[in-house]
Amino acid sequence: MKSAIRYLLFVFLAVMITGCMNDYSSKPVCRVENGRIIFKLDKRWSDQEMKEILSQYDLDSSLVAKAYSGKGEVMIDSILWKYRTVNPFFAELSKPLDKRSGDFLQKNEVLIINDSWIRKPLFVESAPVVSGLNSFRRRGAFKYENEVAQFFLPNHKDASNVYLSGTFNDWSTMQSPMTACDSGWILRISLKPGKYLYRYIVDGKWGTDPNNELQERDDERRNNSVVFCYNHRFALKDKTEAKKVIVTGNFTNWSRDKFPMERNSNGWSLDLYLQEGTYAYKFIADGKWLADPANTDNRKDANGNLNSFFSIGELFTFRLSDYLSATKIILAGSFNKWRQDELVMTRDNTGWQLPLALAPGNYEYKFIVDGDWITDPANPYKTGSGDYTNSFMAFKPNHTFVLENYSDAANVNLAGSFNGWSADSYRMVKKDGKWTISLYLKPGKYTYKFIVDRKWILDPGNEIYEANEYGTNNSVLWIEQ
Repeated sequence: MKSAIRYLLFVFLAVMITGCMNDYSSKPVCRVENGRIIFKLDKRWSDQEMKEILSQYDLDSSLVAKAYSGKGEVMIDSILWKYRTVNPFFAELSKPLDKRSGDFLQKNEVLIINDSWIRKPLFVESAPVVSGLNSFRRRGAFKYENEVAQFFLPNHKDASNVYLSGTFNDWSTMQSPMTACDSGWILRISLKPGKYLYRYIVDGKWGTDPNNELQERDDERRNNSVVFCYNHRFALKDKTEAKKVIVTGNFTNWSRDKFPMERNSNGWSLDLYLQEGTYAYKFIADGKWLADPANTDNRKDANGNLNSFFSIGELFTFRLSDYLSATKIILAGSFNKWRQDELVMTRDNTGWQLPLALAPGNYEYKFIVDGDWITDPANPYKTGSGDYTNSFMAFKPNHTFVLENYSDAANVNLAGSFNGWSADSYRMVKKDGKWTISLYLKPGKYTYKFIVDRKWILDPGNEIYEANEYGTNNSVLWIEQ
């Protein structure tokens, strides 16, 4: 067993070592979290790099081998080591801090390795949302303007170090140090509009934002604070005599009370985060519905109601050729919760068209031609079966699944963790003897199989697979950021 002094020196050197590193790209993360020292190991290190790491941190090569092989724990020299594989590239080793001498180890000496140089691990983002509104108990706790976010943590004047960690810096423990001010700690960072999770680290202790009422629990059952960086402002001039004004639309399923607006000198306004998409909206002033008088893009829906529209993001134009004798054609899909009265298409010389902004993703849709639902005759990709067959499209796809050597198959479907293992969700299309389908997948790990004429098979072009509960294995796919 190491002496208390040697242990203290080990922790102190782990904290200081990044200041004298020349080749950051080959070094591990070493951090203290929940009473344990954790080493993050990169499986892509060369033999020489691994030898350096083992020597520098006094690690046993057998421990590293265990970490690369799976998950478990082992007792060495009265110290309980835990190990686990994080993903195909990273593994972790950890041991408790309770062997240290409390007389020598100060709170500001524990933690925190500067890990801004690490190869970023893969992780799944927080649950996506269509719209978001912040809810802070203290107005100055967060500000966002010109893509600069200001986080403010009041009090903690006796703290030695405060860090901000979240999805915007891959939960780094030292990449975002806060600056002490007369009433607390402050940090300004550049952020794109979106939804982010975060926590504060005060002298090594993690905690949520005490002034933020929005929280979300992660896969490890820890609460994280949630913040939205806004990208759209709704404004209604005049109506100063109104007692209450609400903004509503397809982003709230036309809720009458979700987003109350704030009164200002010119009327009413409200800042929101909205994901990429096309939105229909209206104002409700003291119960009276009205379109936005300042918006020139006002369209009638299928029922003759006038709604205001705006778009965020890149446009995709849906087209339906011919059907020139039709009176009315409506577009409906998963992108607007299959509303049958909202997206009225416009007739042109060759058929019908409608530009629509979409967030990157996978969508199902249909056209409603004078009341009759049809799939897109120009799109060979379909989902579902029978009356529930829909056209399928991926907007900004980032991965194409390919199955070769099954050109004689009648049908091939794709099923996996990305579609709830639905056997008829994603039908592949045969091109040049190969079956293909493209999807948009967020960063993270996915498992999947092909279904060839109702027979489930692994991907013969993918050597990575893992066991499942049926003993038949699943192919594994990692999507990097």
